[in-house]
Amino acid sequence: MTRHLNACLKTQRLACRQSPAPSLSERRALLARLALMTKRHRQAITEAIQADFGKRSDVEIQLADIQPVLEAVRYARRHLWHWMRPWRVGVPWQLLPGRARIVPQPLGVVGIISPWNYPWSLSLLPVVDAFAAGNRIMLKPSEFTLHTSALLARLVTQYFSPQTLCVIEGDATTGQAFSALPFDHLLFTGSTAVGRHVALAAAQNLTPTTLELGGKSPAFVAGDADFARAAEAIIFGKGMNGGQTCIAPDYVLVESRHIDAFTSALSRAILQQRPSAKDATHPLNEAQRERSDAMLAEARNHGCRIIDHGSHAPALVIDPNHGLAVMREEIFGRCLPVISVKDSDHALAFVAERPQPLAIYVFTYQREQQRQWRRKSQSGALVFNTTLLHHAVPGLPFGGVGASGHGAYHGRHGFNRFSHLRGEFHQPKRSPATLLYPPYRRWLLKLLRLG
Repeated sequence: MTRHLNACLKTQRLACRQSPAPSLSERRALLARLALMTKRHRQAITEAIQADFGKRSDVEIQLADIQPVLEAVRYARRHLWHWMRPWRVGVPWQLLPGRARIVPQPLGVVGIISPWNYPWSLSLLPVVDAFAAGNRIMLKPSEFTLHTSALLARLVTQYFSPQTLCVIEGDATTGQAFSALPFDHLLFTGSTAVGRHVALAAAQNLTPTTLELGGKSPAFVAGDADFARAAEAIIFGKGMNGGQTCIAPDYVLVESRHIDAFTSALSRAILQQRPSAKDATHPLNEAQRERSDAMLAEARNHGCRIIDHGSHAPALVIDPNHGLAVMREEIFGRCLPVISVKDSDHALAFVAERPQPLAIYVFTYQREQQRQWRRKSQSGALVFNTTLLHHAVPGLPFGGVGASGHGAYHGRHGFNRFSHLRGEFHQPKRSPATLLYPPYRRWLLKLLRLG
């Protein structure tokens, strides 16, 4: 496998040397082909994802796996001409009439390691940005979604040359070898624990990394919030993909005096959105199911009040002990702790005491409270009065901070992430700047100090 990986990398490096900066039309053509592949095989993609999960809603697959790729391609193709343009920057007056500008340049070969929870979109969204930036790509999809990964590998060989995009299938051992390759950039999406190993392997080659990790994304519901709408938004975010979403609300903080009212609102939202197992997404595998069930059982054994409407729906865990697994680990399942806090200040302190999350969801219409969360909190994203929808805005950067990762992509931010923004300086034939060359003149040094 190592020999195969090195051969793929060598092939793409050679292609980079032969065509180091693809033109606008070439990049747009690659993006169009990516969209065509997704559109034309929409049914096969749906069936592959369902086969991997055992059961997953068709609507969720369209909304979260297929449509985001098509939207990202559409957005990139529309704006790419502007992103690729060099832009001028000012120069000190002492260097005039010299000119300076910044020129986006492809990095070269980009490695992408994608996760299992959204196996199509989280594999191809970084590909969209890397293609837009003019790079060659090696993609390692998850070994836990065998059907989707196999379909992706087969389709890519039909639509792209190996010099442009290649898919590497394999288990964790292959993933380790993949992350140790000397890429020009490596993007990893997955758990914090695995992300540490990926970063260590990449560091051996000084490979720059973008780590899209997870964490416990909190939601805070203030007293002025519309409880019904807040509950609907939180259950939507938690219920999507059976809770197996990196930006799903992981726990909810509610002002103590309103916790009973809001818990009731959450129950109503669950019954409205998840009345039966008909459209529910299963845990990916038995290990994932057992982990989720163990969290719920531990909370029940410790005397927590549990509101459970069935295995197909989010299960509310009211005021759990902070030492329980539901409060220590990223849940990535259907458990939803609901925790009482005194007020917004205490909620801010609760969040600040823990590692920075990928997203914070705040439900309040008071501008002063919103300003407080802007000033005093730190997270990959800050979202008011809804959940998940910021991921659908192509102009927003998507990424974490601290324990939830580093670096961001999507849209212009992804283009910049996979580009080298090279500085250029142009010295005219006749310029007073040549007076800077030795031998120096005292009057010139005085002039520079004055400047």
